[in-house]
Amino acid sequence: MGAHGPAGFDAGDLARLSINQQTVRQLSIPELLRGCRALGIPGVGLWRAPVQGFGVERTAKAVRDAGLTITSLCRGGFFTTPDPRQRAAALDDNRAAIDEAATLGTRTLALVCGGLPAGSKDLAGARERVADALAQLAPYAAERDVRLAVEPLHPMFAADRCVVSTLAQALDLAEHFPAEQVGVVVDAYHLWWDDQVPAQLVRAGAADRIAAFQLADWVTPLPEGCLLGRGQLGDGCVDLRGFRERVDAAGYRGPVEIEIFNQTLWERPGAEVLAEIAGRYREHVR
Repeated sequence: MGAHGPAGFDAGDLARLSINQQTVRQLSIPELLRGCRALGIPGVGLWRAPVQGFGVERTAKAVRDAGLTITSLCRGGFFTTPDPRQRAAALDDNRAAIDEAATLGTRTLALVCGGLPAGSKDLAGARERVADALAQLAPYAAERDVRLAVEPLHPMFAADRCVVSTLAQALDLAEHFPAEQVGVVVDAYHLWWDDQVPAQLVRAGAADRIAAFQLADWVTPLPEGCLLGRGQLGDGCVDLRGFRERVDAAGYRGPVEIEIFNQTLWERPGAEVLAEIAGRYREHVR
């Protein structure tokens, strides 16, 4: 991918904007593509389950026909189980995810690495299993021109979703491999709180490790369960433009993918949400 991201993304009004499919999951794939095209939004980030439901090759053709770019596929990962059979199944599923990304024509497969196994308190062991899984998968992905992108999640998700909680931890894992094989996802929702992020962005940019950049706002109070607590751009406390400027200063010129899990947005007409995001992006990010 390189520091400047996929071809076709550059400075401009909405030229870097991408909509993650889960932000408007009420829309079918054809509806999402039509809505983005109508607004001049050139990118979409896709999720495996709806893509599988629509058909991987069918999705790839629909995106090409719409003249859009797939900026990422989510998700692989969940590497932390110590059970040999479950671990083998997880690796097989990740190989399938890599194949799907290659068929779709996106280089970026986002990885949510997995939380602590049930009953375990061994964070170090879980993180070692993540490193081992990357070592097994990176060559397979490289053969298919797919880049694995380790996504650090907010520490509140360490127990059940992702034992990689900081950008520094993600870079420590990625740097065992060539930059074109393993990078990181920079998601402001998960990282805005960390005062080490500015320095780690410099580190990531210098090594060309930023594979994807995602935005959502942090709103309080968080809903029960936290997973659906991402806010619409401008509704929370994250300095979205400032975060984008720091990522740009690190040398990244790729897509800015909006990934918001929010029940209120899902209950609204999807086309209306897309238009609102375009407006908020202009106001708070660009």
